[in-house]
Amino acid sequence: MNTPAVPELSEKERPPQVHRRRYRWGRNAVVAWLTAVLLGAFLLDIPRINILEHTARNLYFHVPMWFTMMAAFVVAAYHAGGFLRSGRLARDTRAFEAARVGTLFGLVGLVTGMVWARFTWYRGTGLWWNFDPKQTMAAVQLLIFGAYFVLRSALEGQPEKRGRISGVYLLFAVAVMPFLLYVLPRQMESLHPGAEGNPAFSDITAPIMRVVFYPSVIGFIGLFWVLYTQRVRAAALEMRARLRDSAFRG
Repeated sequence: MNTPAVPELSEKERPPQVHRRRYRWGRNAVVAWLTAVLLGAFLLDIPRINILEHTARNLYFHVPMWFTMMAAFVVAAYHAGGFLRSGRLARDTRAFEAARVGTLFGLVGLVTGMVWARFTWYRGTGLWWNFDPKQTMAAVQLLIFGAYFVLRSALEGQPEKRGRISGVYLLFAVAVMPFLLYVLPRQMESLHPGAEGNPAFSDITAPIMRVVFYPSVIGFIGLFWVLYTQRVRAAALEMRARLRDSAFRG
């Protein structure tokens, strides 16, 4: 029995392409990089910051989650804009997968922040959440991103219309991100560094911690790229499988 051929597709309908060799090299580099970061995070000695003590090591994980989320949504917005210009469904797929992986990093950032605050700022109170401006704005931002997925699910079966409407919404969501995560929280009293009445991050971070922190940011953004590329490849395979199935039924 002959396998049905995939029908010829227009440029707008073609699935996204993934460079496999580049992906493998990048994945191996990210694994090696993050291994070095993890070793440095737990083995290098750090100064004992008041209240934080050894929990300050969470800096290597909590803060990079937000940098990674922002990088992911910038990528998503870039591809959303590309879809609005070209109408290529591959760009819409890339925007969706970047947003999905970026949301995962945002949720991890929110959870690691809650746990960190629970055992430092709110120790002895039993609190997990105290509506700190930074926490609240981060939660609002994640809800805005969550609405993107709800919007897409409401337009299932209409790929072009879904791509246009959700793409415009995604550009709006990314545009407000700097204001919700940085501008507004810094204007209000908060326990987070850099907010009103608190020293900046650079004033309380020892040089030895920066040796791990900055590579950690790079490493987790690299991890986003690995996960994002995997998701794009899986989406492309799924699209090809649907096309073969349609050809077989036809």
